[in-house]
Amino acid sequence: MTILVTGATGTVGRNVVEQLISRGADVRALVRDPAKADLPGKVEVVQGDLLDVDSMRSALSGVSTLFLLNAVVPEEFIQALITLSLARDAGIERVVYLSVIHSDVYVNVPHFAGKLGVERMIEQTGFNATILRPAYFMNNDVTIKDVVTGHGIYPMPIGGKGIAMIDARDIGEIAAIELVHREASSTPLPLTRINLVGPDTLTGTDVAAIWSEVLGRPIGYGGDDTAGFEQNMRQFMPGWMAYDMRLMAERFLTDGMVPEAGDVERLTALLGRPLRTYRNFAAEIATAA
Repeated sequence: MTILVTGATGTVGRNVVEQLISRGADVRALVRDPAKADLPGKVEVVQGDLLDVDSMRSALSGVSTLFLLNAVVPEEFIQALITLSLARDAGIERVVYLSVIHSDVYVNVPHFAGKLGVERMIEQTGFNATILRPAYFMNNDVTIKDVVTGHGIYPMPIGGKGIAMIDARDIGEIAAIELVHREASSTPLPLTRINLVGPDTLTGTDVAAIWSEVLGRPIGYGGDDTAGFEQNMRQFMPGWMAYDMRLMAERFLTDGMVPEAGDVERLTALLGRPLRTYRNFAAEIATAA
């Protein structure tokens, strides 16, 4: 019985692989370049691409459970549909899919809308699946730590409605728990959706205050300028992706990314421990800087 992990070398994927190995699972990792994978020795590393049908057929052969994570790319929706169809052809019914919270609310944001379409495909085709819906990854803020520490500004335009940021390590552990649960079940388990959130719902001002406390000096919130955010993102990513991120930020401002009642308690019970906080994350980053 083998679990295939796609996106295995990314921030979440590596955590999923490590958590699965620690639970004694047989893991196969799909990577583009095995020479650069740097995964634990117990992992079966296979080369492939989600749009390469032949390589995916080979990677899915003999697999019992699939963890589907695909990056924000123009072909994301097609990648997911092809992979799930090939999984169905291979007789795989157990799936854990990494979607996004509020995919049914942020409908004008391309990568949210694409993930909602994948959720619908999973539901309508009858997969025995867990759909994980994570909020904003607090780990994304590693990329802006130099702005925070060097310029005294928290620059992400997350607004005043509140964002329930989650640590990617918690995402990886929850995904592994769900994968092992489905893998071990002798009977099909019903489709379920789980919102993945952090323990605190934070505004931009709240996050700046956390950084001020951690660093011991004033850090300000950069404000809600989503147009400026898009222009900054264009320095690091293609224009279409920067605009996608701007649209997401605009929904942060109007809707926030707020948990539903019971989400935090459900995750705490699932993990058997408290969720990691943004303050602890910021302290780790500040110590390592």
